[in-house]
Formats: sequence, C-alpha cells, structure tokens
Amino acid sequence: MPSVLVTRPLPSRVLAPLEALATVDMAPREGWPHAEIVARAAGVDAIISQLTDPIDAAVMDASSSLRIIANVAAGFDNIDLAAARARGIVVTNTPDVLTNAVAEFTWALILAVTRRVVEGDRAVRRGGWSGWALDYMPGMELAGKQLGLIGRGRIGRAVADKAAAFGMRVKFAKHDLSLDELLVTSDVVSLHVPLTEETRHLINRKTLVRMRRSAYLVNTSRGSVIDEEALAWALGEGLLAGAALDVYEKEPAVHPALLSFDNVVLAPHIGSATRETRTAMAELAVRNVVDVLNDRPAVTPVT
Repeated sequence: MPSVLVTRPLPSRVLAPLEALATVDMAPREGWPHAEIVARAAGVDAIISQLTDPIDAAVMDASSSLRIIANVAAGFDNIDLAAARARGIVVTNTPDVLTNAVAEFTWALILAVTRRVVEGDRAVRRGGWSGWALDYMPGMELAGKQLGLIGRGRIGRAVADKAAAFGMRVKFAKHDLSLDELLVTSDVVSLHVPLTEETRHLINRKTLVRMRRSAYLVNTSRGSVIDEEALAWALGEGLLAGAALDVYEKEPAVHPALLSFDNVVLAPHIGSATRETRTAMAELAVRNVVDVLNDRPAVTPVT
C-alpha cells in the first residue's frame, strides 16, 4: 500500500479517498520542523504540503519512491521546483478554487484601508471616539477612482470584475499601462503576482516614490513582492495614504515599523480563508495525489 505524508492537518471529510488508497501520516496542527519532515518522508510515495513547509531536495531525497508533491495553495514558492523536475516528481497546486475568496478579501482590504474601518474600530474600542463630527476620520470614496492591478492572472481578473460595483475604472500593468504609468496614475494599487525572482521586491523605494501621495497599496499575493523596509520608509515619509497587507516577507513576523501606523491594515494571511475554499483546496490536493498514485495525470500540475 502506498504511503502519504501530510505536513499539516487537513479536514477529516476530505481524507476518505486518500485513506482508502494509502497509509496516511499526518502532522499535528503545529506541523513538524523541517528535520522531522525529512525523517518522516523516508519511503513515502506522496507528500501533501502547505506553503509554510519548505519542501526541498533533502525532503525529496528521503524517498526514492516519491511521485508527487501536492501543495495546498495556489502558490508553490515553498517547493524547490528545479529539484522536483530533476527527480521526475510531479508538483501540483490548487488554483481556481481560491480565486473568488481571495478576490473578495482583496476588496475587503481595499474598503478597510480607504474607509479607515480598522482605525475607526480601534478608536471606538479604546474610547477615543467622542461622537459624530463632519471632519472626523474622512476616507477616500472609490467611485470614479482608478484601480491599478499588477498581475492579470485568475485572481487579478476576478478583482477587476468586481470593480464596476464600486464605480472604479481598472488598469492592468503591462496590459494597459506600463508599471510606471500605472503607479503614477492609480488611486489604489493591488498586487496579484506569484513570487519569482522577477517579482521579489517589485515594490521597493524606487517604485513607491512613483505612487501618488493619496494612493493606497494592497497585497494579497506574496509578502516578498514588497520590500517591507521600503514600505515602512514610504509610509513614514507620507509618500502614500496607506497600505493593507495580508502577506509578509517573514511570516508570521511583521516588520515592526508597520505595526505603528494607523493607516496600515494588517491581516493574518486569510485571503482564502473561507470554509468553502479551504475545504476545496484540500479536496483538490487529495484528488491530485489519488490520481497520480492510480497512474492517472494530475489534475492541476505546476508546469
């Protein structure tokens, strides 16, 4: 019987097809350190991983029978793809199923930061609100403004599809405008790119100074797309109106300076965190493993 290593718990309802086919070694909620993942990977036929667990050559070399690494995420920067290719190991991810959830959450962040929802919530909780006033905590209305999207994949397009409901016009970097033109002209800039060598620190001091001082930056892609040191500097200099982040360079750590700004919304990487979506992600990862172990093509291979 094949064996499968699961580096983080999955919902019990999705495990039945896997347990009918293979023995399953599943980590506790806190997961395992890398060394234990390597040790437990010995002799396994499949690994179901999550983006918090680096799956490198050491993990892959622990088992000569390893056939598939199924990542429960749309991204896959935690997996050494070159090492997997060199060893003939299939790598899969979970695209599509989280598109709408992340797009919805992107709009939640846009509204939260432009209308100062979190800042207002804190003021009420600490007793800092003394009553309605005409000039109290004004935000930015979205109607008539430009939403600049960097990344025209599934999620970027889904975010764009919802823009009409708020009366915003949409421009995509590279497709409609150059990156520089998009930064100069957009009222909200939202990031929807994978983490690659090209996109690492795509948002840095040079690009941040091109943004409008009245503009907002939103990131639901990968933390390292933004140079957090540069973002903290730009916010401190008043070079943009605010930022809303769901992802960070060194998760779960957040750059300490970002914690001090009232005009920054910080979410704990929950863009895809709906019950429906997280279950669908796990189901897709399990299906990929079941298909490969049954000598069928993977449903969503990373190419």
